[in-house]
Amino acid sequence: MTTPTFPPLHDDLLFHGPLSQARAHALVRSLGSLAGRHVVDLGCGWAELLLQAVATDASATGYGLDTDATAIEHGRANAEKRGLADRVTLDVGDAGAWSGRADVLIVNGATQVWGGDPVVHTENALTAGRTLLRPGGRLLLGECYWQREPTDAQLEIMGIPPAQYRSLPDLVDLALAHGYRMWWLSRASHDEWDEFESRHALGWERWLADNPGSEHAADVRASADGHRTAWLRGWQDVLGYAYLTLALPSAD
Repeated sequence: MTTPTFPPLHDDLLFHGPLSQARAHALVRSLGSLAGRHVVDLGCGWAELLLQAVATDASATGYGLDTDATAIEHGRANAEKRGLADRVTLDVGDAGAWSGRADVLIVNGATQVWGGDPVVHTENALTAGRTLLRPGGRLLLGECYWQREPTDAQLEIMGIPPAQYRSLPDLVDLALAHGYRMWWLSRASHDEWDEFESRHALGWERWLADNPGSEHAADVRASADGHRTAWLRGWQDVLGYAYLTLALPSAD
């Protein structure tokens, strides 16, 4: 029995998250000058945001780490095409185990790389930033928050504990309590969410259109339908996505 294969997500998505190109440009600008800075992206996927950040200054360098070998290979190919391969290194591995030092740390939708109970994933990322960033460094954190309190039915559909996320003010307060100052706040729009979720599902839908009589069609259809249900009846208008640019104090 042959298992169906689907194209990698980077075939349909520029960023693996609800992020437009315009917002990405604004986020990179929010980091300040990257001249001579070392930018690290943990859980980078194919590292598109990292590549765009490093490309803004010829003296910036970058490092990305992710367990997805296919995504890393795509990121390496993009770095080569854009003339960034000598300044950006992308590796396959455990991002949560990385112990180097960075001037800028990107953790975008990847707080889970440090493991543990999902309820403490955000805190784990903020704590790691304090260890991995040099004094005066920046943390670009992409994280979900509750736009409004979810119902029990929505939580069941999403399959996540209510304490995993918090309101946007509470998310900011949590960052401040970890010793950061907030330099920038941006939130994904409805259009960015819709485009991300639609493109995320395209691989399934194309496969179903091309293989209507396959023995796997029912399972693939169930996966696509489950994703759509979780999106439209679960997190839509309930779960938001925030991008926080956070700064650590400089050394005394």
